[in-house]
Amino acid sequence: MTKIAIISTKDHIYGVNKSFELLGINPVKDKDVIFKPNFNTADAPPASSSMETIKQMIIKIKEMGAKSITLAERSGPAVTEEVLQEKGVYDLAKELDFKIVDLSVAPKEDYVQVNVEGSQWKDGFLFSKLYHEAECVVETCCLKTHMYGGHFTLSLKNATGLVPRREELGNLMKELHGSEHQRKMIADINAVYHWDLIIMDGIVTFVDGGPMKGTLKEANVFVAGTDKIAVDAVGVALLRMLGTTDEVSKGPIFKQEQIARAVELNLGIASPDEIEFITDGSEESAKLVEKIKEKLAE
Repeated sequence: MTKIAIISTKDHIYGVNKSFELLGINPVKDKDVIFKPNFNTADAPPASSSMETIKQMIIKIKEMGAKSITLAERSGPAVTEEVLQEKGVYDLAKELDFKIVDLSVAPKEDYVQVNVEGSQWKDGFLFSKLYHEAECVVETCCLKTHMYGGHFTLSLKNATGLVPRREELGNLMKELHGSEHQRKMIADINAVYHWDLIIMDGIVTFVDGGPMKGTLKEANVFVAGTDKIAVDAVGVALLRMLGTTDEVSKGPIFKQEQIARAVELNLGIASPDEIEFITDGSEESAKLVEKIKEKLAE
């Protein structure tokens, strides 16, 4: 069983604080924490992570006794440094005293060549050594669809930023987006590192389009856990509840290719029956859990 926190809220600070509180774990104490946001571009949420959510997560990680915090990210197609500037990440780093690593300019020696058994990656792929060797990883992802073959971009898809996109390093994103097996290849990326906590900010969502632009709807929810399969299954359920694309709506949620491949790789739970939902006790959150369960059971 894995615990998944569901908090019905429009408040970023409340959503973050309750996520930590309900899960009741402290994986960051005395650790060097690597923090992964979703900064595909600098567009407003859910195209990229909310800075309110990021700020409060970093505040909480510091309060919980992290030894250090490093935010490490690669954007794309936007220029990473420009995205970090526009989002105000450098200013926040000065305010809260954390480090920033721009993975888009990292040399080849800062990546490790990896292979996943049964993978559709032609020759394996390069993966950020910082994340591969991390003592502790905390991530935040958005709730949205993906119009370029991923179908949805939640916590599993968030890991694609840890693979370089530069042509001289293999043009791996071209290989990914050009493959009919893209969704399975996304899951494969997650097989080469360990994460300790994921918080999904689903206050706003794209129910079609994405990752940069799409039909915007309010979901007003935070989803948190330690199991990416569970988090993404809940994310797909939420998208279905709001009315989403045919690709995301078809078939059992655990048969969606990203999720099915992640299950095959033993990256987390194998069925919705293994999710223990926990809430903040509000009527809204309880009702939301019941609707999520219905979608997961379809």
